[in-house]
Amino acid sequence: MSEVTVEARDHVLLIRLNRPEKMNAMNRAMYHGIAAAYGRLDRDPDLRVGLVHAAGDNFTAGLELDDWVDVFAAGSGIKLGEGEIDPFGIASASLTKPLVFATQGICFTCGVEMMLNADIRVAASNVRYAQLEVQRGIFPCGGATFRLPEEIGWANAQRYLLTGDEWSAAQALNWGLVQDVVEPDALFDKAWALARKVARAAPLGVQGSLQSSRLARLHGHKAASEALFPALVPVMQSEDVKEGVRSFLERRKAEFKGR
Repeated sequence: MSEVTVEARDHVLLIRLNRPEKMNAMNRAMYHGIAAAYGRLDRDPDLRVGLVHAAGDNFTAGLELDDWVDVFAAGSGIKLGEGEIDPFGIASASLTKPLVFATQGICFTCGVEMMLNADIRVAASNVRYAQLEVQRGIFPCGGATFRLPEEIGWANAQRYLLTGDEWSAAQALNWGLVQDVVEPDALFDKAWALARKVARAAPLGVQGSLQSSRLARLHGHKAASEALFPALVPVMQSEDVKEGVRSFLERRKAEFKGR
């Protein structure tokens, strides 16, 4: 049985952690399975958004640490295979397409860090988040040290990064770390509805919006402002813009093709 399952459905790539008997603890094989799925999402023009979720009661117990010790000790980071994209957004460029993330039960360490590199996040009411690394002798190396303070504020982040304590779905929602909290049995349906809504929007517009937002976040408003109108030119020449105008005039929902 594959530890990561991948399914394309309605322009959405469903990426599922599938090792529930081990609480979806991430070994290196799982990491490369997820990285390969991200690469497929990025390259396939028929795919418009990804949805990451997990089988079983828990999203992930974190890294299977004994399988990663030599990687961390080498000091050179993670080596990606051909066509793979780092799900932590460190060892490679990030996805150019949006990612919806759904977490339940235990979601520790690498699960939080993958979520921090996603765009829309849904949590089950029973989720338990934590960055436990300082309780295991190391520190987070998948982006939490710089993304979590950016997301929830410096002192809020250090309160949990430096202790390894857990935080709840309610806290995550209050901080804006997740956008929706639902009961566990409604988690996938909520995330799927959001992913499909993104997939039905104009793909070039969605990707352009995401690119502009990321540019502002990484390089500031000035860089994003300067790139704004030049980036809009090829979008305005697309068939989707014509369809958007026609659908407006005809008072119907647009059917976008991504070209």
